[in-house]
Amino acid sequence: MKIGITGGTGLVGRRVSALLLKMGNEVVILTRNVAGKKTTGGCSYALFDAANNTCDVASLQQLDAVIHLAGEPVAGKRWTKQQKALIVSSRVQGTAYLVEQLRIHGSRCKTLIAASAIGYYGPDKQPITPFTEHESPATDFLGETSRKWEEEEQKAADVMRTVSLRIGIVLAKEGGAFYEFVKTAKFGLLPVPGSGRQVISWIHVDDLARLFVYALTNTTMNGVYNAVAPAPVPTGEMMKEIAAAYKGFLITMPVPAFVLQIVLGEMSIEILKSCTVSASHTLQSGFTYTYSDIGSAVKNLVN
Repeated sequence: MKIGITGGTGLVGRRVSALLLKMGNEVVILTRNVAGKKTTGGCSYALFDAANNTCDVASLQQLDAVIHLAGEPVAGKRWTKQQKALIVSSRVQGTAYLVEQLRIHGSRCKTLIAASAIGYYGPDKQPITPFTEHESPATDFLGETSRKWEEEEQKAADVMRTVSLRIGIVLAKEGGAFYEFVKTAKFGLLPVPGSGRQVISWIHVDDLARLFVYALTNTTMNGVYNAVAPAPVPTGEMMKEIAAAYKGFLITMPVPAFVLQIVLGEMSIEILKSCTVSASHTLQSGFTYTYSDIGSAVKNLVN
């Protein structure tokens, strides 16, 4: 198969590309930056610039499937008005342009596997019942963004099999939330945001990459699935697992909510939010996790 990937040079995209190439597929990285990029080992590059409504049509015509990962990082910068607009446009307008071009030029493309986020759900309700894919979206910034994002993805469903994966907090040692949690560990400190009781619905980056590939190859999957591990945990418990994995003298350091609000602004809401998300639908699809509990995930990442 020839598979196009947007966001293919990112944290998850690199792993997805490697898995697909190992399986014998051809991979086309759809990117704004094609200058100087060369075809190597079955991986090539093609222009895809949704912000400027331009793309390599000839490359789209050759694709059998697309994995759509592109989007401005939610936690990359403080949520200014301009940054929030970029987060929305990179997902909503970017996805709309991709689907439009596939509908026009991608008659060969039979599958779209696209990223979404558990920000769709908002905070836990009382009493806590894990969020399933049938819940209504939250009305906050990420809830509205995710709703609009998925609506554009699902506009492809009448011409190709379409799967939206609502991604939880991705744990990876070279970036993202886990990197931020542990980078002070060498100084013997582990920050615990807020009370530490807020639930984090997480997924190991390797399991996430495998889930994207599984959704691509498992033709019975359609619609929306939660991309989270089966065992969400309180943030404080994850910190204890990190401390145990380091086997050294680490002091957990509570970071009060008001400090996070000063430093991060509106984005602090997401850091302090408890969001318990169910993996049942994903498990029912037949997907198996390599890291189904936080202990095994942390040990792998630390070691």
